[in-house]
Amino acid sequence: MMRREIAAALAALTMLGGAAFAQDAAPAPQNPSKTFAEAVKQVMARPVYRHGRFGLEVWSLDQGKPVFAVDGDKLFTPGSTTKLFTEGAALNLLGSDYRFRTPLYRTGRIEKGVLHGDLVLVGTGDPNLSNRIQADGTLGFVDEDHTYGGADSRVLPGDPAIVLRQFAKKVKEAGIRRVTGRVLVDISLFEEGARDLGTGETISPIVVNDNAIDVTYRPGAKMGDPASFTVAPAVPYIRFVNKIVTGEKTDVDAVTEERKDGGQTVTLTGTVDIKSGPVILGYALSKPSRFAGTLLTMALKDEGVSVKGAPGVVTAVATDFSVGADKVRGFYRDAMKIGEHVSPPLSEDARITLKVSQNLHASTMPYVLGAVLGKTGEKADHKGFGLMHDWLAGMGLDMSGGSQGDGAGGAVAAFYTPDFVVRYLDHMAKGPGAQHFHDSLPVLGKDGTLVDIQPSSPGAGHVFAKTGTYSDSDLLNGGHTILTGKGLAGYTTTADGRKYAFAFYINNVELPDDASVSKLAGQALGEMASALYALPLE
Repeated sequence: MMRREIAAALAALTMLGGAAFAQDAAPAPQNPSKTFAEAVKQVMARPVYRHGRFGLEVWSLDQGKPVFAVDGDKLFTPGSTTKLFTEGAALNLLGSDYRFRTPLYRTGRIEKGVLHGDLVLVGTGDPNLSNRIQADGTLGFVDEDHTYGGADSRVLPGDPAIVLRQFAKKVKEAGIRRVTGRVLVDISLFEEGARDLGTGETISPIVVNDNAIDVTYRPGAKMGDPASFTVAPAVPYIRFVNKIVTGEKTDVDAVTEERKDGGQTVTLTGTVDIKSGPVILGYALSKPSRFAGTLLTMALKDEGVSVKGAPGVVTAVATDFSVGADKVRGFYRDAMKIGEHVSPPLSEDARITLKVSQNLHASTMPYVLGAVLGKTGEKADHKGFGLMHDWLAGMGLDMSGGSQGDGAGGAVAAFYTPDFVVRYLDHMAKGPGAQHFHDSLPVLGKDGTLVDIQPSSPGAGHVFAKTGTYSDSDLLNGGHTILTGKGLAGYTTTADGRKYAFAFYINNVELPDDASVSKLAGQALGEMASALYALPLE
């Protein structure tokens, strides 16, 4: 049976003349590869990679040793394959069943429907105060996350402020019809304000709709017509001005102006392709705490609950603009609790983060580790990385083979050797949550960030791996993309039952005008992974 499956895979390669491995616009090889090593050699020999660097290693999970390597001991820019370490650490240190508990308290007595005091929503780092939560308790996702934006992005159906609406219902059920104070959002767990380096969302203990406003715009009926657009969730202090017109291509920019009263005007300029479907722009919020407080105040109004004061914020130490945590923490007890939102298990968030490469969620996790386990709110991410270091070192890994500066892989300090990565994957494959970690990875040609990589290849559906991309604009050469790092790391089990962990990297490639990172380097790495599944090593 196994021999027939291998023969079928080889036949597919031969029949396609190697085309199954050539979806990055390279010419199909004259002699289809018969081994994985030959397939790798053909990819590396393509002219577009002549200035680049490849770092490759394959680890036999059956034999517990490396079985193929090209510069496996050299450091490479890993991109978002860095998330493998962040999410693995969170699952093992906090526990896969860890749940975020976000409470809402009152700070005064209730008399005849009037709350004499404030409502305080306490941020606990839950990254999924959104409409991701499905009826069965799992978290939903689309292959191209809304925070990335563009024509391929989609938003999940439903109300992105649904969790805050549920809190508002709890307030009404508590018999409250009027609040003499205001809605406060406690972000004292760790400091709000750092930006995720991938998509620009703000890291905060409170995360509503991934701390973004989704602007969806569409072309008009004819060239030159204004684009239509919708905003969700909308808040009154941020006003969007639409100057997008229908054209031959999609090229939109968002210009933000601050007003003296604290409001913002966001002017959208540019064009949207007349042939385009809906296009998403995920507008990154500068102050998630204000956003959450405003949305909760609005939800209360919709439930018939009036709030006298404007939303406020609670920080560890009082400032000119915030209430000190010591002023409200005395009210954090069961008798004063209005309601509590309990998240799905952390394993669900890890699945979402790895499947769609969710930058904000991964970037937040070191802060959560430092605050929850390290018991510190000051430089919580530093403490979190210290805990990650000790966990990784406890595996016996050579820590000189890895460097990390943020949770998502967007920091300049992100470097890993392929050897470090595969040895880590080997350890993860032996742990109690091995199967869930494996299944949380994107599947080649099927879902997540691998949905459109090698979908017709023999390895489609058989490679589970995390992608990674790190690139910038080369202005010296007309604005071409310089691919600093592209990575793919994960697992495959071949048709005859061989189990491998692998880490493949391409660094420093100047991309042609008509080549995207995904269609060139992404397909090339997917090609190698499919060859690993379908062909004998050497």
